[in-house]
Amino acid sequence: MRRWAPVRQWQRPSAKRVLDLTLGSILLTLAAPLLAAGTLVLAVQHPPGGVLTRSPRIGLDGHLFVLRSLRTRRLRLDLLSRLPHVVRGDLSLVGPVALTPDDDRAAEAVGPSTAGTPAARHWRQELKPGLTGLAQVHSRSGMPWDEPALLDQHYAEHHWVGLDLAILARAVHAPLYRAVHGLTRRGKRHLSDTDHRRCGYSAAE
Repeated sequence: MRRWAPVRQWQRPSAKRVLDLTLGSILLTLAAPLLAAGTLVLAVQHPPGGVLTRSPRIGLDGHLFVLRSLRTRRLRLDLLSRLPHVVRGDLSLVGPVALTPDDDRAAEAVGPSTAGTPAARHWRQELKPGLTGLAQVHSRSGMPWDEPALLDQHYAEHHWVGLDLAILARAVHAPLYRAVHGLTRRGKRHLSDTDHRRCGYSAAE
């Protein structure tokens, strides 16, 4: 008699996953021409190791995945090239820093088990790592309470869609502000007192 495999019950995706899938797909579509151009330029240059970097990272529930990125940081193409991981579900748009297996913080997240009892789940196991996050947008503050591990833990304990949107807005605003500010400073003329003097003016007047 043939046995049928049990049908998995459909689970409604969380609001966070809906945001990742929707916004991630839109961003990937918009960034596709830029990513294609960047890939072509890198392919012509024949960088050592190829066009993509590959690095093992720890994801949700401690599962390993290979993070692929374009081998360039110009125009944040390395970050944009990770959007397929967001759509696929390896990454979230916003979350803790994606750790490598040899990172000390990764060892802490696994934790030891005692007397055959599985170790208590660490907060890092409860969330997908993020394309960006609270730690990344506060990385330049230099404040002691803005230490990356503390910020990641704070996010894990208080995350919700509104916080994700605020972090994404800040992540987009910062590079745009620096770019516009740099162009403004480059085009700004530094006027001296002599620039305002009328023709024929002399210090003896």
